[in-house]
Amino acid sequence: MSTVLFVCLHNAGRSQMSSALFERAAQGRHTALSAGSVADPDGRVHDEVVAVMAEIGIDLSGRRPVRLTRELAEQADVVVTMGCGDACPYISGKRYVDWNLPDPKGQSLDEVRATREEITRRVTGLLDTLAPG
Repeated sequence: MSTVLFVCLHNAGRSQMSSALFERAAQGRHTALSAGSVADPDGRVHDEVVAVMAEIGIDLSGRRPVRLTRELAEQADVVVTMGCGDACPYISGKRYVDWNLPDPKGQSLDEVRATREEITRRVTGLLDTLAPG
């Protein structure tokens, strides 16, 4: 079983969608974590993200951003970064993948849906590279 950590800047959009979509697609064979390099733990997932994920039966309304720590990164076998740049810690021996995806904050629902569909496609590809759990 592999653990994948999805990291973006605030942990309020891309990484939350990625983690939830990965959890659904992995069906318990692998685990997902998500965090943000500057996440505000008192914040919340962007409204537009909550809305488009609810359309496919995933409720993110109760999730809260988590700040990325070295300890959290060390738990992961794979770290998927999305726009956090140098703020993401590099841990030797971890596999890193960078997904260049737009920040959904303030985007139209159609734009966020397109990002959701792109993440779904990338999650499927990522799962194909992991050893069966």
